[in-house]
This record gives sequence, structure tokens and C-alpha cells, in this order.
Amino acid sequence: MSSKRVLYITQEIFPYLPESNISTISRHLPQAIQEKGREIRTFMPRFGNINERRNQLHEVIRLSGMNLIINDTDHPLIIKVASIQAARMQIYFIDNDDFFSRKFTTEDDNGEEFADNDERSIFYVRGVMETIKKLRWIPDIIHCHGWMTALTPLFIKRAYADDPCFKGSKIVYSLYGDEMKRPFSPDFINKVSLDGITDDDVKDLEGETDFVKLTNFALKYSDGVIQSSETINPQLLKSAQESGIPFLPFNPDFNTWTEEVNSFYEQF
Repeated sequence: MSSKRVLYITQEIFPYLPESNISTISRHLPQAIQEKGREIRTFMPRFGNINERRNQLHEVIRLSGMNLIINDTDHPLIIKVASIQAARMQIYFIDNDDFFSRKFTTEDDNGEEFADNDERSIFYVRGVMETIKKLRWIPDIIHCHGWMTALTPLFIKRAYADDPCFKGSKIVYSLYGDEMKRPFSPDFINKVSLDGITDDDVKDLEGETDFVKLTNFALKYSDGVIQSSETINPQLLKSAQESGIPFLPFNPDFNTWTEEVNSFYEQF
């Protein structure tokens, strides 16, 4: 299975954003998996605090130009790309002026999370799906990092279930200790509606959606789960261990852990 394709959908990557648990793993895990012979693609949002000139981001015109409708509003999809030369790794960025032009990631300079983080999340995940379709690159494994990617399993298993690019894809979801603080509004359940998604599919999102509810919802539609932080929400750890899907526990030795992740992919 060494030639299998792995798609990484992540919330943040170092050095484009500061070092954190997610950004460090999202920087080094794809490289390690690529060095084991697998073909990879890696995506993240183009947050406004990313220095485009220093990091040499440039727009990919042939991939840009589509509009995505979120909550009855059209939002242009812009695709940018940059390379981490030392890793021989290309990073794709999902961009849009409405969602990602502000000079912050998920919260403002007062530490308040943005009220539209739910729509930003929807746009980001759908943007990745549509870009993969344009690339005509068929992933075998889709590995998600960060709560902003939590809708990926639902979209893949329902809205894109019959798409040739994703029909055989398996979803692996990483659990981190980085939690969102501001719950998504009760209207979130209506915003995620797409062709192929029924009311029954999203009934677990009724009412406010906090971090635990959102993560459990992601696990419901995932094929495997990886503990990627040493300390995570105990409720979610229990959910993952009792989910009935393959579970990989945390290992503080990164080199050993990447070997375990690579073997974990083999199950699918």
C-alpha cells in the first residue's frame, strides 16, 4: 500500500502559522509519510496573518474562480499554493476575502472567537473538496487535523459519497487538546445542508454545537481516529475508545508515532 494517496486537511501548518501541537504535526507528519513512499496533498486555510510575500504564496488561476454558497450567500473560492522546499512538499491554501482577509486565525486580538467560524469551517472543507475534484486527484486516506475540519467526514460520506474522487476514501480524524471556546449557533445545522445530506444525518447538531458535540459528530462519520495530543478532553477520549472504529493512542516519540500512523493507514 506504499503508493496509496493521503490527503491532509489541517487547520494550521508551521511555518505559515506559529508553532503549536497541530501546526507542528501538520508540518512534519505529511513529510514523514511522503518519505515512506506515499503520495500526499496538504491543505490549510489562507488566514490573513500569513505573510504571502515571505512565504511565496501565489494564486493558482486554473483552480480558482468557483463560487460556493454558504447560508444563501455566494463566496468566491481562491486557491493559492506555496512550497516547503526542505520537505519537498507543496501546500494548498483555501482563500476567500469574506472569511480569511482579517489578520487573525480563529479569534480576534481580544481572544474572542469569530461568530462566523462555523461558516468559515464549511467554506474551508467544501473548498478542499472542490479543489481535489478539479485536480482529479483521488485520495485513499483523508486525514483531518483541527476542529475546523470536523465537517469533512460528513461531507465525504454524504454530499460527496458518489463522487468518483471520494467514493473509496477513508476518513481518519485526529484528536487534539486545542478546543474551540465559542459554540456554533443553533442555525449551524441549517448551514451544513447540501445535496445528499438529510435531516437525519445532521440531527446530532440540533441546538448549540460546542467542541465536544462537533468532535463527536466528526467521529460518527470517520473510519479511524488518532490521539494526536498527550492530553485531550476525557469525554472525547472515552468516545473514541468506545466508538468501535480503529483507534491509535498518543505516542510521545514522534518518529515511532509516525511509523504507527503509517501502519494505521494500512488498515484501510
